[in-house]
Amino acid sequence: MGTSLDDLLDLLELERLEVNLFRGVSPKEESQQRVFGGLVAAQALVAAGRTVDLDDEPRRALHSLHAYFLRPGDPARPIVYDVDRIRDGRSFTTRRVVAVQHGRAIFNLAASFQVIERGPDHQLEMPDVPVPEVLPTLRERLAPYMSRFPPEMAQWLLREKPVEQRHVEDPPWLQPSVRLPAQDVWIRANGTLPEIPLIHECVLAYASDMTLLDTARLPHAVAYRGLLQMASLDHAMWFHRPFRSDDWLLYHQTSPSASGARGLALGHVFRADGTLVATVIQEGLMRPL
Repeated sequence: MGTSLDDLLDLLELERLEVNLFRGVSPKEESQQRVFGGLVAAQALVAAGRTVDLDDEPRRALHSLHAYFLRPGDPARPIVYDVDRIRDGRSFTTRRVVAVQHGRAIFNLAASFQVIERGPDHQLEMPDVPVPEVLPTLRERLAPYMSRFPPEMAQWLLREKPVEQRHVEDPPWLQPSVRLPAQDVWIRANGTLPEIPLIHECVLAYASDMTLLDTARLPHAVAYRGLLQMASLDHAMWFHRPFRSDDWLLYHQTSPSASGARGLALGHVFRADGTLVATVIQEGLMRPL
């Protein structure tokens, strides 16, 4: 029996239907009402990468993605990913991926790959936060609050996950109180990943959708089942420097604004040595019920 990380890697092994056409599936979870957005983004990124010769000289690496969540995904049906090879230039390669279910687009992604080059180098400093080894696991942090949740929800919250999380403070939905719109979470894959940079980028894309929009709840003290409809609308990432997603990464998240039933959140991802490796921006629906 495989681990939850093995299950995620299996989900990223898309079936090739045609030269630019791929098919992916969702995990079989009875309680799942829609496909997790991070999984759709990761699968679309795999589809884009399958059409780029990343190991050819000069070597190219993913440097950015921009995506829109158009419709909720149906977890009971496969998703077809249609890749458009927009451009193969000397320095940049661009791909557009449309995810389709029931004959309609549910997700749209543009990804750009660049020849590895040298240039000016500077970065933001990593926040001064406790190291992950001294922080409680998510299971330990949730333990005092489990009586609040129905048994099915408690079991779902405590299940083994492909990405481990260590929150510096309680998750915003666990013990709601008015807080500044910022949070820090250490993340890493729950096991060892293959030596393939695109897999590490796909796992980070998957993980980047797990907590980011929650940051916009912090000034509003909204509980897990609070009276807000929340869903990702768009998602953008920029990859700055090499990293491994099976090493600890600090996900520093802030929310500069919420208005018009939408919340905006910004994330910076650092290696444990303080190196900034990625920047994430997401806007999501925050509609009062």
